[in-house]
Amino acid sequence: MVESRHKMKIASGSLLLLGLAVMAGCSARHYRESADRAAHSIIEQKQQQALGRAEPIQVASPADTLRRRLLLDQNLPYTGPASLGVRDLPADKYWDPERHLVPAGEGVSIPESTEPLTLTLIDALQVAARNSRDYQTAKESVFTEALNLDLERDEFRHTFSGLLSGLFSADLSGDEAVRGISGEAEASVSRKLKSGVELTSAIAVDLVRLLTQSEASSLGLMADASISIPLLRGAGRFVAAESLTQAERDVIYAIYEFERFKRTFAVQIANEYLSVLQQRQQVVNQEENYRSLITSARRARRWAEGGRIAEFQFDQAVQQELSARDGWIRARQTYASRLDGFRISLGLPTDAEVELDSKELARLLESASALTKGVEVADYAGEVPPADAPIVLREPSEEHAGPFELDPKEAIALAFEFRLDLRTAKDRVEDAQRKVIVAADALRAELTLFGTASAGEGRSISSADSDDAEIDFDHGTYSALLTLDLPLERTYERNEYRKKLIALEQAVRSLQELEDEIKLDVRETLRDLLESREGLQIQEQAVTLAEKRVKNMDLLIQAGRAEIRDMLDAQEALLSAQNSLIAAAVQYRIAELQLQRDMGVLGVNAQGLWTEYSPQKENAE
Repeated sequence: MVESRHKMKIASGSLLLLGLAVMAGCSARHYRESADRAAHSIIEQKQQQALGRAEPIQVASPADTLRRRLLLDQNLPYTGPASLGVRDLPADKYWDPERHLVPAGEGVSIPESTEPLTLTLIDALQVAARNSRDYQTAKESVFTEALNLDLERDEFRHTFSGLLSGLFSADLSGDEAVRGISGEAEASVSRKLKSGVELTSAIAVDLVRLLTQSEASSLGLMADASISIPLLRGAGRFVAAESLTQAERDVIYAIYEFERFKRTFAVQIANEYLSVLQQRQQVVNQEENYRSLITSARRARRWAEGGRIAEFQFDQAVQQELSARDGWIRARQTYASRLDGFRISLGLPTDAEVELDSKELARLLESASALTKGVEVADYAGEVPPADAPIVLREPSEEHAGPFELDPKEAIALAFEFRLDLRTAKDRVEDAQRKVIVAADALRAELTLFGTASAGEGRSISSADSDDAEIDFDHGTYSALLTLDLPLERTYERNEYRKKLIALEQAVRSLQELEDEIKLDVRETLRDLLESREGLQIQEQAVTLAEKRVKNMDLLIQAGRAEIRDMLDAQEALLSAQNSLIAAAVQYRIAELQLQRDMGVLGVNAQGLWTEYSPQKENAE
């Protein structure tokens, strides 16, 4: 008996030491790292399942960001440490960055310089992926859904718990004081199976000792187990694991949504980038026009003084010069405003010295020239029909169409195959069906079998003089209970079932609506491509004619055969044609990207870089 008591004391002390060791090891950093490992593992698994590939999604702030470097290197104003980033928040007696934050990885920095930072379109896509607040929020949404799934999975894992307690007791109510101490160590494990069965088992060790009288001591030892088995309502994997099934699918949906976001975001950045360059070119065009009109006004002044033209024609030239100056100033202000807005889209300070690469627009115009080469929209070469001859309008053709001007049926078929939000809508119909079935199950009777088993005895101060307890299953306590809850009152369940049927109808309508919206988006974008190509061809010829007209007007005015008004009209027509040509080229390129986005075939990686779809390659295959 003494040896048994000694062994039990050692066991109780070991449990206490184990509990203290676990408490010491479970720091905030440990839990953070554990959560990160779980989320990253789930994301990788679900990416492979949903996309057939995996790429890292990092939600922790890098060691340095471009925004931070620009604020510091360009000496820009900011309000405090949080403006630089979470890693710049100062440590104090409560906040310990090393404890709470993930170790910093490598970030993006720039050399310390007061010179403007020039970004190409590719640079802008990468900068946006690293610095944009919307992009970071989208990544965090995926990460959060992964954590939610991990929590749901935890419901079906082994759940361990441990409890250590110590008690000092003093009873002074009698003739003689009774004092004692007791310690208890309890460990339990529970498991919920996907079939709905729930299992629980526990073991408890008590050590009590009197500090007065006989100073007796005793050990208590108890083990118990229980099981709950649903036989009707709530039974079976389909129903019991519904919350887990939905959480698994929600992570897939979050990954789909993030992929869709990346494509939309990349097109948005490209659209803003090219729009800023378009506005910049309009500033250049307005400036050239302003200079030309100043020259015309000066020339008109000399001609008016020499009597070659009337004074009112000089006044017309001055009025046009003033109008050109107004247009030039407005163009400059619009450009500055759009550039500021674009910096915000990139996640950079609005006042940072960041410029865009004008060569991108030159490359865009060069590629667009292939769509206008050899095209004469208004062709008057050769024999011209009489003015009263019948007119047959030439319909837009596909002769000079770009590679993305697909047949609408082909484009819609691609969209139906690759659009991830459409996959989500289809899956949500299945979710709604599943929830109807689960809600119908809740209308059934609840028949549950309970079973319990326990052996051993506990100890308290009052039983300190008892013999040590032992676990003897031959003298244990066992019970079984069968309960039946008849479906006599199911008002809540009935209403929930009806609402789930309504939700199914709504999910089907949402799918139908999305299909129609996809068709509309694709068809409208194809029309935008056609319109932009025709606009390119028209404005290319218009620019050529306007340049020719300006040169001819200049010669005619010098020869005294034209008025200043004619020259001013020619210069205004040239400016309008130049701006329209740039707008058509940008619009065509953006429409190409939007079509790829709407068809779901534009690939964008975690760094924000895209891989464009190749219609020729697909058709060849």
